[in-house]
Amino acid sequence: MLDINKIFSELAEYKRIQEETQAVIDGLTDTIKKYMEEQNTDILTGTEHKATYKPVTQNRVDTKRLQVEKPEIYTAYCTPSTYKRFNFS
Repeated sequence: MLDINKIFSELAEYKRIQEETQAVIDGLTDTIKKYMEEQNTDILTGTEHKATYKPVTQNRVDTKRLQVEKPEIYTAYCTPSTYKRFNFS
């Protein structure tokens, strides 16, 4: 028989490890980005790895504004989507 509580405990432990690892990754990334800003460079090359930190420009549709100002166009191009979301806490 499936011991769901054991599985929940194991999942919780791995999620905790993932959060701790992500915190370390974020800290290291922030250190590299700060160094690159101090050096005023977009590209940093090491012996085995390379980092880039460049501005990126994107054009996005302001859907809230479109819905308010042009609701007929918003409705005509709006496509509903359905999916399942898994939450664990």
